Amino acid sequence: MPSDADLEDAKRRIGYRDGLYHFAVAGVAGSGKSSLINSLRGLRNRDAGAAATGITETTLRVTRFPDSDPKNPFVWYDIPGAGTLQVRDWQYFNKQGLYVFDALVVLVDNRFTMTDVAILRNARLFGIPCYIVRSKADSHVRNLMREMGYESDDEEQDARSRAALEYAAREHFVSATRQNVRENLRSADLPEQRVYIVSNSTMLSATKGNVTTKTAKKIIDEFEFLRDLLGDAYKRRGGVEKAKGSSTAVL
Repeated sequence: MPSDADLEDAKRRIGYRDGLYHFAVAGVAGSGKSSLINSLRGLRNRDAGAAATGITETTLRVTRFPDSDPKNPFVWYDIPGAGTLQVRDWQYFNKQGLYVFDALVVLVDNRFTMTDVAILRNARLFGIPCYIVRSKADSHVRNLMREMGYESDDEEQDARSRAALEYAAREHFVSATRQNVRENLRSADLPEQRVYIVSNSTMLSATKGNVTTKTAKKIIDEFEFLRDLLGDAYKRRGGVEKAKGSSTAVL
């Protein structure tokens, strides 16, 4: 367990401020953490102030990003991927100071890594809400469509058959992902927990509130994720502020 000195040092390093809600996005290297943070902040990857993205891991230290809307009391943190650091899985949580954040978003792939398991276990130990996310859904669905016979350069493949194939691929991906997460949690002796399946481009549309008819067809869990993530944040932040007010009144 971190000492009081460890807690204060970790808060100082990340610029922790009372009155704000601090989200950390963690996961294996190359899982799409930076892109997800950008979409949650309402930014495209190439917009000014966006987190750097790339094919390889671009985050080599904890990076702090304010919310793009100053009215939102949120701060977002991009955590280095576990695969880029010479840190044992069980040390990753403490090494990155994840115990000081108000909420953790864990991006997972087909199978949980030992680091994913360590984050989830330690988050429970510290009472930190943790959200499991599978991002890049659009890329995975496209790959499944190709496996199911879709050819993007086939001019004879009409829009209706393409839409039917895309729907079938999406349903298969969602079902397989949910089942996979259930099995991973069970294998790690962790309680069952929802996985939010999203794509960064659709998440950006949901965050900005400009969902078109075309985008709406691609939505999976984007709105539920935003509702739960931000709704819980406001509730917890309100509870902390209320508790502080009560303490002050008693004093």
